[in-house]
Amino acid sequence: MAAIPVYRWRLAPDGLATRRQLRALGLRPGGQDVAAQLERPRRRREPLVAYLYRVERAKPVRPMTPAKWAALARANAARRICPQCRRDAGYVIPLSLGMCTPCAYPEEQRAA
Repeated sequence: MAAIPVYRWRLAPDGLATRRQLRALGLRPGGQDVAAQLERPRRRREPLVAYLYRVERAKPVRPMTPAKWAALARANAARRICPQCRRDAGYVIPLSLGMCTPCAYPEEQRAA
């Protein structure tokens, strides 16, 4: 098995990009293997690692279909519905609470 090249932070050659950089260009890796690895050193911890892909082998991002848009809208709407009172909270319910703010902090507790 051949090892992939490892580059230091900000020293990767042109023609290689991370997933986020590809996405900003309207591209995706498209099933290609990782071409190189980027490492950002940190003190007293393991370095941060990012995988690099070849830009010339990247494929365009697939367009969103109407069915995908509808599924995304349903998923986002479900994140706004309180499981306690079953109402739309008007915001994404925090995972730390697990319910809308009025259900998490009823009036009795606030007055005390």
